[in-house]
Amino acid sequence: MSDTSTASEPPVVVGVDGSDHSLRALEWALDAGELLGAPVVVAHVRSDALQLGAARIASLGKEPELPDTVLNAVRNVVEKRGHTVPVRYASLDGSVTDALPAAARSGRLLVTGSRGHGGFVSLLVGSTSRTLATTAPCPLVVVPHEARTVEPTGGPGKGRVLLGLHPEETPDEVVAFAFETARLRGVPLEVVTAFRLPPQPGALLAAPSPALQVPPPLPEADDSAELLREAGREQEERLAPFAERWPAVELAASVVPGDAAGRLVEGSRDAGLVVVGRHHRHRIGSLLIGSVAHAVLHHAHCPVAVVPPAGGSSGNSGAAGHSGRSGT
Repeated sequence: MSDTSTASEPPVVVGVDGSDHSLRALEWALDAGELLGAPVVVAHVRSDALQLGAARIASLGKEPELPDTVLNAVRNVVEKRGHTVPVRYASLDGSVTDALPAAARSGRLLVTGSRGHGGFVSLLVGSTSRTLATTAPCPLVVVPHEARTVEPTGGPGKGRVLLGLHPEETPDEVVAFAFETARLRGVPLEVVTAFRLPPQPGALLAAPSPALQVPPPLPEADDSAELLREAGREQEERLAPFAERWPAVELAASVVPGDAAGRLVEGSRDAGLVVVGRHHRHRIGSLLIGSVAHAVLHHAHCPVAVVPPAGGSSGNSGAAGHSGRSGT
């Protein structure tokens, strides 16, 4: 690891590989560092060939002097852009999924692009994204590639923060992260709780449409209005202490019928950041991201923050009731 400063505050760590997609993530991370007043660590996981070459040279009893050309090129980009916070540069060995979480162990954020080449080629389309989202020791922010972005975000200071909230399951750390981010950016916070309304009992027995040979739309249950009101009360109670702690944050909360992932993806078209939680725990104890967070990571049009619970716990899981609720 090469280091050009001794800043001791928790840094914003950004993974780069020299691709345009990783440079978008770098720009976002630098803006985030300036917004937070935090140093930025620009981290590159060296290619397997470079790591192997260095190991062979070292085995001959020589000191390997293999420059990290990717990191040097990125350093030039950063210097031309200019910055107001300390920037450090780190050449890492190992796999992306091991090296980046290790580098972010004491970090404030870990930021990556949605695509790239080399070590990042599978990000968001394979196991790399899932692994980083489940193992990052701090909030992971994934910046989407340009083709998927409706409008360039221009950094973390634009657009509202959009939080997907399950009142019984979303950990406090996730909600607090969303409120604090909205406060720092000076933007509104929109909280969405999606609720899947159960169908009427007889609807599942209805005959399929003869024209399309597909089941007709399911009518809503007679008690749907009461279910939505109850969900609204739960959401209001859950948000109340956070709204009291962050009174300056303009809060808009809603409970909507439908799919949570779809609502968040659609809302991401004009948002600056979508916040989801990493709060599901497998029965054998390994933390997983839920299906909603996974879908949002793959399809959102703005950066997505996946926030882990403190200490790797499943957080405020509460009772398992209201099985129709779409968790986030």
